[in-house]
Amino acid sequence: MLQKKKTEVYALGQNISMSAHKARRVIDQIRGRSYLTTLFLLKFMPYGACSRIFKLVWSAAANARHLLGSTNENLFISQAEVNEGTSLKRFKLRARGRSYPIKRRTCHITIVLKDRSLNNSEKKVKVFLDADNFLVDADDFVQKDFMNWLKNPITKPKNKYLTMEYHDMDSNGGAWDKK
Repeated sequence: MLQKKKTEVYALGQNISMSAHKARRVIDQIRGRSYLTTLFLLKFMPYGACSRIFKLVWSAAANARHLLGSTNENLFISQAEVNEGTSLKRFKLRARGRSYPIKRRTCHITIVLKDRSLNNSEKKVKVFLDADNFLVDADDFVQKDFMNWLKNPITKPKNKYLTMEYHDMDSNGGAWDKK
């Protein structure tokens, strides 16, 4: 019996505590992109869902390296889907003995990575002109040492407020302006 060689791996995150709508906003941006480009996008997107999706993509790539023996340059995201999970029902206590319901939503995220080198079909290569007008592959725009940068990123200064200003309420008027 012939067995078909496996060309895709996946990572599944269940019961992640965020709404599916917020996760879909990020997933729609990374679907179909290469692995290194996806990591680059997730690192710099301003959404809170990016960190959790980043971990899932990283885990799927680790599965691909282990199970398929593929390299990071050949991986791309073939499928990415977000499904709604269970909602935790809580109550917020309010004035006069009342309460309001709160639904804490969860979601299930599935990331599927494929290896381009294991595919027998011909692939379409996007070619661009770089700064020196040389033809380069689309994945060459991503830095080759990007994985090393992810492990040791440039750290920000610990004190993000470098200058402190003192505001005195009495000297500049402020809230106590009445005489």
